[in-house]
Amino acid sequence: MKITIPYKPRPLQREFHNKLKRWNVLITHRRFGKSICTINQLIKSVFTCKEQNPRFAYIAPTYKQAKDIIFDYLKYYSLPIPQIKINESELRVDYPNGGRIRLYGADNPDALRGIYLDGVALDEYAQIKPNLFTEIIRPSLADRKGYAIFAGTPKGKGHFYDLYIKALEDENWSVFLHKASETNYVDKDELEEAKKIMTKDEYEQEFECSWTAAIKGTFYGDEIKKAKEDNRICKVPYDSNLEVHTAWDIGWKDDTSIVFWQQLGKEIRIIDCHSDSGNTVADYATVLREKGYKYGRHYFPHDAFAKRMNDGKSVVDFAYDYGITADRTPQLTVLEGINQARRIFNNIWFDEDKCYQLINALSMYRREYDDKKQTFRANPLHDINSHYADSFRYFAISYNEDVIKDQFQKPVDVPNRGAFLLNRNKLTRGVL
Repeated sequence: MKITIPYKPRPLQREFHNKLKRWNVLITHRRFGKSICTINQLIKSVFTCKEQNPRFAYIAPTYKQAKDIIFDYLKYYSLPIPQIKINESELRVDYPNGGRIRLYGADNPDALRGIYLDGVALDEYAQIKPNLFTEIIRPSLADRKGYAIFAGTPKGKGHFYDLYIKALEDENWSVFLHKASETNYVDKDELEEAKKIMTKDEYEQEFECSWTAAIKGTFYGDEIKKAKEDNRICKVPYDSNLEVHTAWDIGWKDDTSIVFWQQLGKEIRIIDCHSDSGNTVADYATVLREKGYKYGRHYFPHDAFAKRMNDGKSVVDFAYDYGITADRTPQLTVLEGINQARRIFNNIWFDEDKCYQLINALSMYRREYDDKKQTFRANPLHDINSHYADSFRYFAISYNEDVIKDQFQKPVDVPNRGAFLLNRNKLTRGVL
């Protein structure tokens, strides 16, 4: 029986379907139709997959985006297929051959654990944490050698850009990049109207797939640009004559991020950074020890000092058990902390390799946008860049040039500071 669905791919969309490999990067301008294209690729794969009970997933940055935008597409293009079952509560469609397509949000990674997949599409990949794929999705594709599509529009030179560059150099990857000026999918008159309203950077990013266009509403965009112009993003080696200080943003369910810096006079050198999730205090103590630095102060946020009801211990207590003596980060509002970071930015040098992820996060850390009022709010947008940006802010408000300068002249004698006597059996509930 022949079934016709209401999808007529444009030439470049058809090229995408025909040249699909196991690993694929799809970068397109707005209104290209990438979401429709990728949804229909998943539907096609349900019926061409040779495995029994094939499983496919579509992952948006948030579950709400998947529900509000993508699920309507999935239902619309699946409805002509007889005997399908639509599950509204789980955002999934079951097909008569035992196949299934389900939508997920990257903001709930636990929902993706333990499943198997024959194929996956990750939409707006620049807004999705890269470890979602490496730690959760990639293993789920292994048994059945499933494929992956990384789709989106550029947002600075972050992890999506890194993936794009890697894919260009690997014959096992397919790369598709389509600009509005080349596809003619958007009327020229409409593009000219867009240029009148949008800034040059906005237009270049959204319609011309520019990786270098400045992102509107960023807190540190101008500061990062100036740091590059001043060559303050370069090789910054560890100086064993100076102590290394750390500032922590502790994630209870999200990432824990750490910034490592040294100081000589007013010159601040950010030499390293670290970020991951789901680890214990013992794990982070091991990270610090293996870096081999001579440590000074470790700045923890206020909530790390709170005592738990069940055992009367705090994260700071657990850290002390593993040789990390924490100092309390001064308490300022978020915006006060951002302003402090901007104030000292011209004194900061970044190691271009070890701090690559931190630099990218700072360059994309931006304000929330109010769609109704068509303006930016004062508060920052919480996304994948927030964790590094928060640890950087804690560093900035913990920084005190007089105190640290005196410390270099006369070392502070604090018991256990810098001593890492790890005993993993001691820690049973110290999960960050």
